[in-house]
Amino acid sequence: MAPSPNPAPPLPPLALGVCSWSLQVASIAELRWCLDRLGINVAQIACGDPNHASWAEGDAMPEAARASGILLTGAMLGFPGEDYTTPATIKATGGFGNPADRPDRLERLRWALDRTVALGLSDLMLHAGFLPELDDPDRPAMLDTLARAGQFAHEKGVVLAFETGQETAELLRRTLDDLKAPNLKVNFDPANMLLYDMGDPIRAVDLLGPDIRSVHVKDARRPTTPGRWGEEVPLGRGAVDIGRFVRALKRVGYTGPLVVEREVGDQAGRLRDVAHGLDFLRECLADWPAPP
Repeated sequence: MAPSPNPAPPLPPLALGVCSWSLQVASIAELRWCLDRLGINVAQIACGDPNHASWAEGDAMPEAARASGILLTGAMLGFPGEDYTTPATIKATGGFGNPADRPDRLERLRWALDRTVALGLSDLMLHAGFLPELDDPDRPAMLDTLARAGQFAHEKGVVLAFETGQETAELLRRTLDDLKAPNLKVNFDPANMLLYDMGDPIRAVDLLGPDIRSVHVKDARRPTTPGRWGEEVPLGRGAVDIGRFVRALKRVGYTGPLVVEREVGDQAGRLRDVAHGLDFLRECLADWPAPP
């Protein structure tokens, strides 16, 4: 597995950052401005798929990002055609879930891997799609697709991290164990588990701990109506219990980045909520007990 050329500098443990798409920015210069406003220099960056987040720099985005001085934790891929209107629509359209979409999305993944390498990064995050249950007849084909995705990433020296939430932690744990690919890991989002109503995020940390590669720090409340979304809320105002979540990460030995994600509201509101989230996380980390 060859390392990425021009690798990004290493991050300090538990570096606080933000997801670029949460800020609704359209250029690296605008991202730089937002980070300066927030008083941080760490971001997870969208690859630039028009469906997820696009960049004014186009193909020159990686060069602009490297020149900006921003410390990047990894890249994030969204696929064209993913529809997050309801849980049912994203189940039908998300990730590699639809067999008809798999060939095109594997090709899109190849593009994203090249962009990840061009950014000097070694981590690419994405939603794999709803994982089939153990008795689902589509499970072998889905696992074959995920294995191919992992192999493509391995050939580029990239770790591929599947985001939590669209399945239970137990099912994701079993899937990673079945795949047995050392470069397939987890991008942990505790709020997604509540938004999709897929179990207890704190227990999920214990189940997935050894494979948690990065973390989206987001808060939410569970849905009150079956088949509808839960509610995403600013950090500390939902049901995750962010302080307890931070302690759980410490318990499993996680030292990677803590990247705030906010996907509700206009840009000004998101900036305000991300700033609140960063302050809230700083308070949580101030209470982080020193190792014995």
